[in-house]
Amino acid sequence: MKPILFTPITLRGVTARNRVVISPMCTYSAVDGLAQDWHLVHLGKFALGGAGVVFVEATAVEARGRITHGCVGIWSDAHAAALGRIAPWLKAHGAIPGIQLAHAGRKASMQRPWFGNGPLGPEDELRGERPWPIIGPTGEPAAEGWLAPRAMTRADVDEVIDAFAAAARRADHAGFEIAEIHGAHGYLIHSFLSPLSNTRTDAYGGDLAARMRLALEVVEAVRAAWPATKPLFFRISSVDGIGSEGWRMEDSVELARALKARGVDVVDCSSGGISGPVTSAMVPRELGFQVPFAAAVRRGADIATQAVGLILDGAQAEAILQSGAADLVAVAREALFDPFWAHHAARALGLEAEFETWPEPYGWWLKRRARLLGAIGR
Repeated sequence: MKPILFTPITLRGVTARNRVVISPMCTYSAVDGLAQDWHLVHLGKFALGGAGVVFVEATAVEARGRITHGCVGIWSDAHAAALGRIAPWLKAHGAIPGIQLAHAGRKASMQRPWFGNGPLGPEDELRGERPWPIIGPTGEPAAEGWLAPRAMTRADVDEVIDAFAAAARRADHAGFEIAEIHGAHGYLIHSFLSPLSNTRTDAYGGDLAARMRLALEVVEAVRAAWPATKPLFFRISSVDGIGSEGWRMEDSVELARALKARGVDVVDCSSGGISGPVTSAMVPRELGFQVPFAAAVRRGADIATQAVGLILDGAQAEAILQSGAADLVAVAREALFDPFWAHHAARALGLEAEFETWPEPYGWWLKRRARLLGAIGR
């Protein structure tokens, strides 16, 4: 029987050739928010590598919503045009092009990771990377010593919602076929969801329903702007991982039910990040450490899920799907190590004996190379 991992999946009017997803991974290599040749080559190799869906990294819906000076944006038609080179290329080489729409909120105006992974400071200004004013649910910074945001007014909330909707329309025109709303890792939407960061007393803070309000209003606006034939994903931090007072698994299930009712098709289950750099581990990490979150959401909300987090090979990915924990498996850093992860996983699972689905300019040679190696006992 064919492995589930390499069985096509149809979501609304979009069919991916397999269940392998390249997760959004920030590369901090844009110029003024504009995608570069770097992004075309970086993402293009994953399509050649056989993945079913390839996501562009977190893409800011506002200039103030960038994480760093190097983050990609889609807050103008010029930004959409730069991304519009990428989506058709991915599609032409067999991958469904996806884009993650994001707003960093109080974790905006950060250093690129290799410059410190903290708030922008004097050393960054010497490189021409100055901090900019940021917004959040309150005036509390993401961590001690970080830039303090301005607490959002109702007008700010409306502007952000409108920015997400406008970004969705631009992403559609640029040729993307899946949109994902970034509601995880301590960025703006997650900071409204978590009681650790949202202590507002208006309609957008307080009980769970009020803290979910911004997320659900963004979803409603994006779903209205995004074609009905195209699927919508939502990434969550399934748990905050900080004591018992933060965002909990049962909150994620409740949110997932509400997302499904508003037209979200897949919940992408990550975790942590509410305070400090997203790379700070707040949930103990081991192979597949976030798979139980995807399973709980799938079971509790009756919605398709995407598993992500230290998934290293095809056998592990197939076992996740066979267990019923998720419908899609996202690979991130492992794909940086091996851009042809999907093709190698297929071979390991007993497919691709003759390099049938590799790009022809590769497969033709690799088939003959394999025969040569066999003849010489290698």
